[in-house]
Amino acid sequence: MYLSLATTHRPATDLGFLLHKNPARLNETALSFGKAFLFYPQASAERCEAALVLDIDPVELVRGRGSTDGLLDQYVNDRPYAASSFLSVAMARVLGTAMAGNSRERPDLARQEIPLEAVVTPLAGGEVLVRALFEPLGWTVSVEPLPVGFVTLRLAGTARLKTLLDHLYVLIPVLDNDKHYWVGEAEVAKLLRHGEGWLESHPARETIVNRYLKHRRGLARQALERLVPETRDEAIEELEKPTREDAIEAPIRLNDQRLEAVVEALRVAGARTVADLGCGEGKLLQRLVRERWVDSLIGLDASALSLDRATKRLKLNLAGGPPAERLRLLHGALTYRDKRWEGVDAAALVEVIEHLDPDRLPALQKIVFGLARPKAVVVSTPNADYNALFPNLPPGQLRHPDHRFEWTRAEFEVWARAIEQAFGYRCEIGGIGAVDAERGAPTQMAIFRREGA
Repeated sequence: MYLSLATTHRPATDLGFLLHKNPARLNETALSFGKAFLFYPQASAERCEAALVLDIDPVELVRGRGSTDGLLDQYVNDRPYAASSFLSVAMARVLGTAMAGNSRERPDLARQEIPLEAVVTPLAGGEVLVRALFEPLGWTVSVEPLPVGFVTLRLAGTARLKTLLDHLYVLIPVLDNDKHYWVGEAEVAKLLRHGEGWLESHPARETIVNRYLKHRRGLARQALERLVPETRDEAIEELEKPTREDAIEAPIRLNDQRLEAVVEALRVAGARTVADLGCGEGKLLQRLVRERWVDSLIGLDASALSLDRATKRLKLNLAGGPPAERLRLLHGALTYRDKRWEGVDAAALVEVIEHLDPDRLPALQKIVFGLARPKAVVVSTPNADYNALFPNLPPGQLRHPDHRFEWTRAEFEVWARAIEQAFGYRCEIGGIGAVDAERGAPTQMAIFRREGA
């Protein structure tokens, strides 16, 4: 595994003072699992680059484990080669003073933001998650695919060297989604120390905390409570854990009916390219990828955790999964323009709008109907009129705690007709699920078609 750090700050060779390693020497450090070597491929006044290379001893990785069961699996795996917690441990040992933000010879420079570049290879996790983790931190991210699902990551930006090292120290094992050592409360302290000033506001905070702490829920909850006290009463979701909304709607198979109805609406609309806006864990995409009439799919979501789950569900970057040119997952918000998904034939917002505060809906409408302007837009949302028919839903409660509202059929129609008038669409409104004579269907759906398309 390989990490390089470079700068074009003048004189660039000051990087040696920041790293506390002489550019003229090969630095070797013994580790319990092998050796770490730090050297400088380039050291000039214009650009200086330091490379940290780990030589992992696979025998040491399994020495002393007792049982010989699965010994071949322990020897034959990618752990000695892929960037992981081994690299983070080596960083702490070899670059500990730099990670503390100190420099005896250049203390002012250690506190200064300078142009920096980093390369990490080979790295697990996939491009979607890599971008979701590093781009919100302000880095320019370049990802080069490698065989067997690995990538080479390149970062560029202006920051303190300590900041870059903290980001890498935390996020490399997050991408690997494992650690080679036991995780206890000391790891919470490490995470909070190296995440100070950025982790609490990161949009993928929950994903980072869970993966860094090896999905130990007690430790993850402790870390999140200290990072963001308002999360004290929030549960940490598990993959495929059913929500309250799922439990309420399960007896009538509403989710399956909803997805089937949306797929059929997109097919009838003649869509060859589709964007699933607010794609969540990829359930609609999983159905659409089986349809031969779909040439290209895009999934967009603001939650990196959901995108991580969608990546697993859809088997992206794995044998048997869809090719990259047919399906892409994007990290982004629906209330900001994103040209990466503009130009699709159709967009779907399946049980999405009710998760937005009402004052954010005008921004969504402008982005989807005013700027992107797909030929067709399919929107589904709960029908509040029907809620009284769910025996396990108390009166006045919403189906899901994250819902900001649930509209009656009359309210939904007012919203849809306003979009028709403002953006030049024609709308057909219907229902999904068994229809009650008085209260309608449990889900309401609007199919918007752009005039003249």
